Amino acid sequence: MRRPPPEGFVLKETNPHLGGGKITGEKLTSTYDFVEQLQYLYVRVVKAKDLPGKDVTGSCDPYVEVKLGNYKGTTRHFEKKTNPEWNQVFAFSKDHIQSSVLEVSVKDKDVAKDDFIGRVWFDLNEIPKLVPPDSSLAPQWYRLEDKKGDKIKGELLLAVWMGTQADEAFPEAWHSDAEAVSGIDSLANIRSKVYLSPKLWYLRVNVIEAQDLQPTDKGRYPEVFVKVILGNQALRSRISPSRSINPMWNEDLMFVAAEPFEEPLILSVEDRVAPNNDEVLGKCAIPLQRGKKKEIKFASRIHMRICLEGGYHVLDESTDYSSDLRPTAKELWKPSIGVLELGILNAQGLMPMKTKNSRGTTDAYCVAKYGQKWVRTRTIIDSLMPKWNEQYTWEVFDPCTVITIGVFDNCHLHGGDKSGAAKDSRIGKVRIRLSTLETNRVYTHSYPLLVLHPNGVKKMGELHLRVRFTCSSFLSMMHMYSQPLLPKMHYLHPLPVSQLGSLSHQATQIVSMMLSRAEPPLRKEVIEYMLDVGSHI
Repeated sequence: MRRPPPEGFVLKETNPHLGGGKITGEKLTSTYDFVEQLQYLYVRVVKAKDLPGKDVTGSCDPYVEVKLGNYKGTTRHFEKKTNPEWNQVFAFSKDHIQSSVLEVSVKDKDVAKDDFIGRVWFDLNEIPKLVPPDSSLAPQWYRLEDKKGDKIKGELLLAVWMGTQADEAFPEAWHSDAEAVSGIDSLANIRSKVYLSPKLWYLRVNVIEAQDLQPTDKGRYPEVFVKVILGNQALRSRISPSRSINPMWNEDLMFVAAEPFEEPLILSVEDRVAPNNDEVLGKCAIPLQRGKKKEIKFASRIHMRICLEGGYHVLDESTDYSSDLRPTAKELWKPSIGVLELGILNAQGLMPMKTKNSRGTTDAYCVAKYGQKWVRTRTIIDSLMPKWNEQYTWEVFDPCTVITIGVFDNCHLHGGDKSGAAKDSRIGKVRIRLSTLETNRVYTHSYPLLVLHPNGVKKMGELHLRVRFTCSSFLSMMHMYSQPLLPKMHYLHPLPVSQLGSLSHQATQIVSMMLSRAEPPLRKEVIEYMLDVGSHI
C-alpha cells in the first residue's frame, strides 16, 4: 500500500484577499488586479538648472540624494555641470517608511567631503496618490533651499507620488529594499524583465553528389565524405560508396538554426587518405540570408538541397513539459484559444542558500517560461519569505501544454564576479499543466519546492501562485483537442529519436547562448534548469 506524501510535500489551496475575481471580455493586458497591491513612494529626479558653483573654479560636480528616514538613494554625478540631467526614479516601499518627511538634496561631489548645495522638502501627508491605469505624474520645478530654509539660486525638476507596482516607473526604479546592492550593473541584475526565445528552425542539408573532384593522389580511389558546419554544430556524411571523382551520397544532415541567420553554412569535401588523416578537396560557405551568388566558370562542384523545415516544431524543452508545440512557420499557426494569467505572489520558508555576515540568507527571484516568452521577477534581497506580487500574461495556442516557474538565488548582486564564476543557485521549480485547469477559474495555491538530492527528496520552501486560464474560443479549443499533439511533419517525416536528442541539445544551447547575451542576461544555469538540460543523467 502506498503511503501518503508527508504533510509539507502536498499542494495547499489558499484564500488571500486579492483582486481579479471577475473577468470582463477577452483580456490580454496585465492590470495588477490579480495580485496584492504594494504601495510605493516614487521620486523621479529629472534635472536641475542654474546650480551655484561650489569649487574655486566656480563650477560643481552635482548629484542628488533622495532620503527617507534610514533609506537613501543617490543619482550618478556629472563633472562640472550646472544644468545636469539625471532622469532617475527612486521607489520606497511603504512597509519601510519610518519618516514623515522626504528630503531631496543636491550635493557637489568632492574628494574629501561632498558639499551641500540645496534641498527640497516634502511632507508625506501632502503627496498625491496615483491609481493605475493613471499615467505618470508631470514633474515640476522646485526652488532649492539652504539648511536654514531660505530660498537660494538653483532649481530642481521633480515628480513625487504614491503608487503601486503597476506603475510604469516601477521596472526602472531604484528600490529602497535593494539599498545594499552596489553598482549600476548589479541593480540591472535585480530588476524584473521579459525575454523572448530566438525563433528556431530545423535546417535540412541534403548532400546529393559531387563532380570533378581533384584528389592529390591520382593513383588511388578517393574515400570522400562531406563535412558541414553551422556555428558550433558539425556533422559529416558517410564515406561515398562510389569511390570515384564523382561521388554520390544522397544523405540528409539536420541542424538547428536561429534567426537572425548570422553564420553561414560551411561545407567541405574531404578525402580520407589514411586513418585520422583527411585531406580537404574543396570548401564553400553558403549564407543563410538571401544574397547574390558569385558565378565561377569552372571548378569541382557539389550538388545539394538546403531548406528550412518550417513544418516541424523545434523541441527545445523536455517533451513531457512542453509549453509550445507550434510549427516554426507562422503561416501554419492556428488562432490562439485563450489567455493564461500568472500571479507570482510570494514564497514561504525558503532554505538559506548562502552565508552573509555569518548568517544564512537568500536573495530570491522567480523565472517563468511559457511558449517563447520568459519572465523574470525582481530579486528580493535577504529574505526567506520574499513577496513579489508580480503579474504576467501569455497567449495560449494549445491546452495540452505546461508552464514552468523556477525559483533561484541571485549570486550577482555586487558586480564582483567579472570572471563569470558565480552561478545562480536553483531553489526549485513548479509545473502547471493547463489541461488540468478549469477555464475562467482562479486557482490560488501554495506549491512545495521539491528538489531531488543524492540522499532523497528535500523541501526547499513553498511558492505561492495564482493562475487563471481564460478561454476566448471554446470552438477553437475543442478543435485543438481533436488534433494530434505535434505538427504534421513529425508524423509524416518523423526524425529518429537519436537525432531528436542531439537536435534538442543544440536548440537548448542556442537558446541559452542568445538569452545570456541579453542585458541583463538570463543566465545559462537558469535556462538549462528550466529546460531540463541534463535531467536524464
